[in-house]
Amino acid sequence: MQTHFSHANIMEMEQRQRAVFINSLGGFKSVCLIGTKSKSNQTNLAIFNSLVHIGANPPLIGFVVRPDSAERHTLHNIIETGYYTINHLNEHIYTQAHQTAARYPQNVSEFSATGLKEQYQDGFHAPYVFASHIKLGVVFKEKIDFSINSTIFIIGEIQDIYVPNNCLGSDGFVDLETAGTITCSGLDSYHKTQHLHRLSYAKPDTAIKIIS
Repeated sequence: MQTHFSHANIMEMEQRQRAVFINSLGGFKSVCLIGTKSKSNQTNLAIFNSLVHIGANPPLIGFVVRPDSAERHTLHNIIETGYYTINHLNEHIYTQAHQTAARYPQNVSEFSATGLKEQYQDGFHAPYVFASHIKLGVVFKEKIDFSINSTIFIIGEIQDIYVPNNCLGSDGFVDLETAGTITCSGLDSYHKTQHLHRLSYAKPDTAIKIIS
């Protein structure tokens, strides 16, 4: 048995219920902490679950900023300075990471508010999350405004990558499960993963093989 929801049913839902419902339909998603610092050295940390791979040459990554009447400190800092970090979540920090979604005033750093430690590496302007296991230093490249719902898409180019030694394969594959990276579904559900298999490159008339 299945429950059917028409477009009319969806639009008749209470706003918060509709947001929870529709957000759950995208499946498991990348969830990360984005760290920024303003020109006046005020740090900011915010959780995002819309991380998207754009390309590998050059190495581009994107994420969505939702429209809202509230100030968007992460977006402001990225546009102002051009630098930000992307930090994977693990099971030791996900509750603190979730708390960064609270609307703190601009002069309050989510690092301090949640007890997460800032980390600076190799002269990069924006702070990393010390307890994160996989971290990216990113430079802002493009801002795309979507007129359909006023969301904003931010594209950046990866400048620095920090990965645990035991998680990097000889073919370049990063084992996120070994690194302890977790995922999310919906707005507030966090999950550990269970590896099934890596599969061979798909080609016509060639059987798929398990490679690990």
